[in-house]
Amino acid sequence: MHSPSPPANAPVEGFEIVRSWPHDPFAFTQGLVFRQGKLYEGTGLQGRSSLREVELETGVVLRQSRLERQYFGEGIAIRGNRLYQLTWRSQEGFIYDAATLERVGHFTYPTEGWGLTEDGESLIMSDGSSTLRFLDPDTFAVRRTVKVQDAGREISQLNELEYVRGEVYANVWMTDLIARIDPATGRVKGWINLAGLLPRAERTGDEDVLNGIAYDAAGDRLFVTGKFWPKLFQIRVVAR
Repeated sequence: MHSPSPPANAPVEGFEIVRSWPHDPFAFTQGLVFRQGKLYEGTGLQGRSSLREVELETGVVLRQSRLERQYFGEGIAIRGNRLYQLTWRSQEGFIYDAATLERVGHFTYPTEGWGLTEDGESLIMSDGSSTLRFLDPDTFAVRRTVKVQDAGREISQLNELEYVRGEVYANVWMTDLIARIDPATGRVKGWINLAGLLPRAERTGDEDVLNGIAYDAAGDRLFVTGKFWPKLFQIRVVAR
């Protein structure tokens, strides 16, 4: 159910688990970011959405900012000393001070909000379709868009995003697949198939799917988790 074959011709890679740590099994993970030794997580669901700083080694929430009940939290990104968080259908995002998680601003957009990352110049946003939008981080105007495709077939349901070594990594909703995307063209350069990372027996519901990618650029570490998952993993991508 959660690990269909990738849809076209880009190469498929597997994984090795390097380490694992506890993860809040009640966190409906929507966004994950690691910067300067700190792990941040955005969670969803109406009335339960939050932005958190989490201790990697224990999964303990160190500080937290809760969203009002009308908001369904989605992807997050960090740029400088600012954290950005999308909401699903409210067409509104929030800006926080990364040190305190105090809310310091907001922004709007005309689509649903799903995943968010940044490449040093733009915020990169997904909305559940095959389109990635590159936003000006100050005005939030759309600078450009790309359609994500593999061998001419559009890849939709793009969810949580992370910028990793010049590529955009994207969870594909309701699968165990991560697409590795060329941000210049939208072409899928490869797939990472994480089927079996968290066994089906350790998932308690149909929405307990892979969703959450964070990259530690300084340590070259790739972290992944999922909604309601009891573990967060550091993985190494390997040839199959």
